[in-house]
Amino acid sequence: MSKAFRLTASTGIHKGDRDYQQDQVALLAHQRYNGCVLGVLADGMGGRSGGRKASDQVMMTARQLFERYSPDHDDAATVLKNMVQEAHIVIRLTAISAEQEPHSTIAAFLINPRGDCHWVHSGDSRIYHFRNGAMVQRTLDHSYVQALVDRGEITEAEANNHPHSNILVGCLGAESDPPIATHLISQLQPGDVLMACSDGVWHYFSPAELASVVESLTPREATEFLIDKARGRARGGGDNLSLVIVKIEVLEEPKKPLSMPFPPR
Repeated sequence: MSKAFRLTASTGIHKGDRDYQQDQVALLAHQRYNGCVLGVLADGMGGRSGGRKASDQVMMTARQLFERYSPDHDDAATVLKNMVQEAHIVIRLTAISAEQEPHSTIAAFLINPRGDCHWVHSGDSRIYHFRNGAMVQRTLDHSYVQALVDRGEITEAEANNHPHSNILVGCLGAESDPPIATHLISQLQPGDVLMACSDGVWHYFSPAELASVVESLTPREATEFLIDKARGRARGGGDNLSLVIVKIEVLEEPKKPLSMPFPPR
């Protein structure tokens, strides 16, 4: 970026209308590299303890790999892919001794100090990239209804109300290797917003609604508003909700005092 920038951010989480919380979300600032940030979200599945164990493993793996990450020497896309693969292996090992079959989604984005951003996802937790109040890009779900949309059999609007909208075709902890989708934003700009969220959030909003909310509100206000609004629209039947929002803003330089044309008396 040509101008100095700052990140403002917020996370939000709520158990919704479920009896227990299986989502987890974190926003991590690198301890050694200023301006290096990881946002990661996991939606656990597989019964109360099974789903929480799975999302625990995702978060633990993400923290460990990010702590060792060096933006000067490591490839961000490779680190994110390893995050998915290693978490998947640990979840599979956990399943051996557990009565449940733990599974989890992952949606993670990594912002480097120089302003490039990499993301990875597996499952139906999403990442959105907004710019100046409009959606630029979002992840495509690894789900049955997304496959129908891709084939042109149903529309995006119909997908949200499809009776099988919760069926995944891939995630972490399944018998087969998880699907891994990556994306690169070569240069973030002031006015950009990144948002990762579980299906308990995005299911209740159009991309235009989400873009409007994150453009007009601060990240903290936006997380609170979206959770409250999603809970209202769920009408007592909502899932766990989790999201992380990062907004890129221009860092205003302090104004220099005006020089006096002649010395004051």
